[in-house]
Amino acid sequence: MTTLLYGRPPAVFDPPGDAIQTSPLIPDSAALEAQAPGSADAAMIYAPPGVLERRYVLALALRALKVGGRLDVMAPKDRGGARLGKELKGFGLEVAETAKAHHRRCVVIRPETVAGLDEAIAAGGPQIAPGLEAWSQPGIFAWDRIDPGSALLARHLPPMKGEGVDLGCGYGALATVVLRSPAVTKLKLVDVDRRAIRAARENVKDERAKVWWADARTLEAKGDKDFVVSNPPFHDGGAEDRRLGQAFVRKAADLLKKGGVAWIVANRHLPYEAELDAAFKRVRVVADEGGYKLFEAVK
Repeated sequence: MTTLLYGRPPAVFDPPGDAIQTSPLIPDSAALEAQAPGSADAAMIYAPPGVLERRYVLALALRALKVGGRLDVMAPKDRGGARLGKELKGFGLEVAETAKAHHRRCVVIRPETVAGLDEAIAAGGPQIAPGLEAWSQPGIFAWDRIDPGSALLARHLPPMKGEGVDLGCGYGALATVVLRSPAVTKLKLVDVDRRAIRAARENVKDERAKVWWADARTLEAKGDKDFVVSNPPFHDGGAEDRRLGQAFVRKAADLLKKGGVAWIVANRHLPYEAELDAAFKRVRVVADEGGYKLFEAVK
């Protein structure tokens, strides 16, 4: 029996231990979009909060299921769960819906015919984002716009030199700025999101750049890099987690050689100063505007 799993549902929903993990946010997982149509007996989806992203995942799971296969979907009520039933009915499905642990849960048995799968997959799949002229995909951070924090960093970033790392590279917007400097010899792009990695490989064709699908927090650090640039994430699974950005600060310091520099931008309200002061020899605020702070930190 083939069972697919997307994400990490709370234990109260008894996620299957032997299922094939397909979340793009879990390194080394299988790709849901690569599952053959009609190949799975069951699927459990911890649905993402974004509408286009969620409909895309639901459509892919339904495509992968055999006729008669069971789709079990849940999401927090305030992050898409309240809309699950309506969205599944929009595919022409009969839905059994319950509430549990502040979540909505919907169970569907896949019929012979499902409406709207191709449209949902096209809308939520990889695409040239309007206005960006770059490959991106719903679900990637700031997928269809330039994030204001990244834009602030890009405006103030001086020409880098040597070997560096872009921690949390997204679809590659900051990397393109870094690589304008001919003094950059190597740039490692790292992101936990497989979709971002795929987009970055399309958008950043410079031979000096290498793209890695990995969790920045567990990235091997040899203390041999000249620079790090980062706009750290501070949401995990849709909920704010300040520890995530603090871990990025510590990893940036671990990656750098003595005298190496980190350029880090963050929302003004996030408590990164203490972490920066503890990890680096010298820290200065380069810019403070639009709700963001930009730091230059020297190891």
